[in-house]
Amino acid sequence: MTLDDLKVEYDKLQLKYGSKDLDSIYNGGCITNPDICFVFMNPTSRNIASSKSWKGLKSPWIGTKNIWDLFYELKLLDKDIYDKIKIIKGNEWTEEFAYKVYENVKKHKYFITNLGKCTQIDARPLPDSVYKKYLNLFEKEIDIINPKVIILFGNQVSSIVLNEKISVSKCRKKKFIKDINNKKYECYSVFYPVGNGRFNMSKSIEDIRYIIDNIND
Repeated sequence: MTLDDLKVEYDKLQLKYGSKDLDSIYNGGCITNPDICFVFMNPTSRNIASSKSWKGLKSPWIGTKNIWDLFYELKLLDKDIYDKIKIIKGNEWTEEFAYKVYENVKKHKYFITNLGKCTQIDARPLPDSVYKKYLNLFEKEIDIINPKVIILFGNQVSSIVLNEKISVSKCRKKKFIKDINNKKYECYSVFYPVGNGRFNMSKSIEDIRYIIDNIND
């Protein structure tokens, strides 16, 4: 199975759990043994790539600003790319610029994905039951890309992926092990750094820096 094969399954779930007027958002970045796989919740229509008229990459956070602050502060995004993200409006992203951004993500050897690929009109909360519909596909995604470390953002995503009740505030910098297809993956739970969680971004950066510094230990 390939990442493209998974897209077919994601699109089926979009019709069940997402807006029928929007496309699924998949993933992007380094797809072969990335240093880090960053796992967010689910996309919204703020990602302009979810429009059916968008023919380029269907990758997370296209047309948004705030999350790129985190990647820039972590030295995972080049300054020229970051500066342009900060000065253009969301609807001014082009398919070519989105490709350029994700080539930069690839250069820095990380992969960005969401547990749920079902795009919603807004940031309404999704029940655990919806995310669990994606868990098997997510595990196949991890098996394909084979990251060194998985970083899970927020309590809900962490709890579902790790199959235990997680409170990020109580397990900062704690290593968890997830077994997928007889391979053990290091996982860390980190504060969600955007939206209502933006005030936690500094904590997210602190913890991710710690994780990066210890990736090869």
